Amino acid sequence: MRIYLDNCAFNRPFDDKEQLTIKMEAVAKLYIQDEIRSGKYDLVWSYMNEYENSDNPYEEKREAIKTWEKIAKQVCPPTDTILARGNEIQKAHVKPKDSLHLSCAIESGCEYFITTDVPLLKKRTLFTELKIINPIDFVREMEAKDAGSK
Repeated sequence: MRIYLDNCAFNRPFDDKEQLTIKMEAVAKLYIQDEIRSGKYDLVWSYMNEYENSDNPYEEKREAIKTWEKIAKQVCPPTDTILARGNEIQKAHVKPKDSLHLSCAIESGCEYFITTDVPLLKKRTLFTELKIINPIDFVREMEAKDAGSK
């Protein structure tokens, strides 16, 4: 299964975990990372991940996130098709960077787009090409699938 994590998801383990939701999302994201490393999921990395991560002012966080490019099974470069789709996605009032992340995920054939970005999660019903989901719900859904297949 091919999945895409945006920079909000990659950064979640570094966020302040005073709020329970943030703490739970961080734990779920770290669990997803373990599953990627074990080969259960194929990670797609994109030029947008690289672009946004390069703006991270914290070197330790930036370097930790950058390692995922090497772990990814696929790297999505910028193309005219991705830019055109991104422009179409923006018409649904999705921020420009988010629209390009989504476009990369769609063009790369991802089944899931994992994010902690609440405004983007609220737009999940606008997209049929992939499922936009937060890390907690992704883990729940995958556990339910695994339990159903036994």
